[in-house]
Amino acid sequence: QVQLVESGGGLVQPGGSLKLSCVASRSILSSFAMGWYRQAPGNQRELVAQITSGGTTNYADSVIGRFTISRDNAKNTVYLQMNSLKPEDTAVYYCKATNVWSARDYWGQGTQVTVSS
Repeated sequence: QVQLVESGGGLVQPGGSLKLSCVASRSILSSFAMGWYRQAPGNQRELVAQITSGGTTNYADSVIGRFTISRDNAKNTVYLQMNSLKPEDTAVYYCKATNVWSARDYWGQGTQVTVSS
């Protein structure tokens, strides 16, 4: 079992930046692929970015060039740097960990990101 705790959300103006963090309760070194998802009211939860245990990344088309996912395995932490934020980025952002050996998914509680002027 692994627990995930997200932080770093808040209210920002369009064009602003936020950095989200996700801290895992156990080591994720070599064992977990990590991802960020988001869900706006009335919408399906969607993939924003993911990073494998080997460091390979991919992003939703809507965030390419603006968001960057990274991981620090020594700190059991995954980050999402969000730049040039747009109102349509407003959502609850969730961290996900996938055990690469069992394929089991673990989810964080979410952190609210609001982009508004």
